Amino acid sequence: MWSLKQTKPIPPGSPRETDPWYVYKLAAFVSLGALLFGYDQGVMGMIVADQRWKELMQPANSWVTGAVVSMYDIGCFAGAMSTGALADLYGRERLLALSSVVCIVGAMIQAGSYTIPQIIIGRVILGLGIGGCAAGVPLYQSEIAPSTLRGRLIGIEQMILCTGELIAFWLDYWLTLLSTPNWWRIPLAVQVIPALVLGIGCCTWVPPSPRWLVAQGRNECAHEVLIRLHGEDAAAIELKQIQEMMRLERHVKVSWKGMFKSPILRLTVLGCGIQSFQQTTGTNSILYYTPSLFRKGGITDPQTANLATGGVGIALFLSSWIPIFYFDRLGRKTWLQIGTVGMMLSMLGIAALQRHAEQDPGSGGRYIIILFPYLFYIFFNISWGVAAWTYPSEIFPLSMRAKGNALSTSANWASCYVVAQISPVLGDSIGWGLYLVYALLCVLAFVFVRVALVETKDRSLEEMNELFGLENYFSAGEGPKDDQVGLLGGEQSLDE
Repeated sequence: MWSLKQTKPIPPGSPRETDPWYVYKLAAFVSLGALLFGYDQGVMGMIVADQRWKELMQPANSWVTGAVVSMYDIGCFAGAMSTGALADLYGRERLLALSSVVCIVGAMIQAGSYTIPQIIIGRVILGLGIGGCAAGVPLYQSEIAPSTLRGRLIGIEQMILCTGELIAFWLDYWLTLLSTPNWWRIPLAVQVIPALVLGIGCCTWVPPSPRWLVAQGRNECAHEVLIRLHGEDAAAIELKQIQEMMRLERHVKVSWKGMFKSPILRLTVLGCGIQSFQQTTGTNSILYYTPSLFRKGGITDPQTANLATGGVGIALFLSSWIPIFYFDRLGRKTWLQIGTVGMMLSMLGIAALQRHAEQDPGSGGRYIIILFPYLFYIFFNISWGVAAWTYPSEIFPLSMRAKGNALSTSANWASCYVVAQISPVLGDSIGWGLYLVYALLCVLAFVFVRVALVETKDRSLEEMNELFGLENYFSAGEGPKDDQVGLLGGEQSLDE
């Protein structure tokens, strides 16, 4: 009988076991989930700003326009939360396969919509799938990566995410030149293609996470996957470390309620905090409403604004390569502090130029505003774009990593919803002052990074308990008794 969970043996002798690029290939392939994420972020901004879309859908006001964009984030929130159970039950790669199916359904409903309620339903369903991908991809990547490459692999994910945004921006731009009022259906339908490829691949050749296999008591399969990922010698050492960690954690597995009890609460706050600040510092406010940002900065020609918006995609894509080569060389905290300062200055630049455009419409210097969203995303990509996904996926113990990553990712989507919903409203009411608010939030984010975060550079996943002082919590007899349950796959001996 067919099962969503991968239950077949993973035989030795695959030619991939000697392929030094295997881990990179896996990371790049599962990052199709991030491409879906980035593509939708890029595709909706220009659609809701297009007059032909407004004439067809007839949104009543800016609140309705914001709802079309932001209800997707509600779906993403629910999708991310579901990963806490599904990733443990079925495995990380099968979670991605399931999420891709949901993405296909949501994309098809969106593309076929003729009313606001229809497109909102499609966006919520799509959000369920994207939320699963957004939480599942870094979770899987962190569990297949050696400690020195975790940032690089999630940098690859960020680069592919930005590729999705780049494709969306320029596909939208060229399609807006068409005379047909239904041009926007094409980019929404395109999402089906990468979702289909991801789903098929995760059900065929993408192996389960070796740490999930150990939790299931399938140690021989875990060893084979580790050989393919890291080689024979490293596999034996890593398997022993994972088994030892499972022995330590077998006494306590925290429930959802337990994620908010000390000492695990500290990890939950750090994971949710870094994901929330990624959004509240303004990234999606710019991304979703870039054409409006340029218009308020004095660029009144729609085609010029759309062309400048396409340039944002280029800046995102080019700067996303920097973390792939350099993120693991400096600490997470160092990159976050550098990036936050640059993002704050960029927001101040946008505010100043929008204020100038209000006071002197038609000023010759109005095109300078194009520079600041580009600078913002360069600094964002080298810092929060990678670190906010890397950090929550690595700090939680194995027995609660899926739940912790789900909570952290859900905090991202909750913040994203608030930003997407209120940005057009605040922009209408306080104008350029909106970007002063984001600059202030960047200051708060800097303090959070400086004071609260613990550096995790070059630490293995199995070393995180020691780094955060959790050894006693997982010792026999420690931890909250009411939350004690068995391992993910039962109480089977790890040596069997």
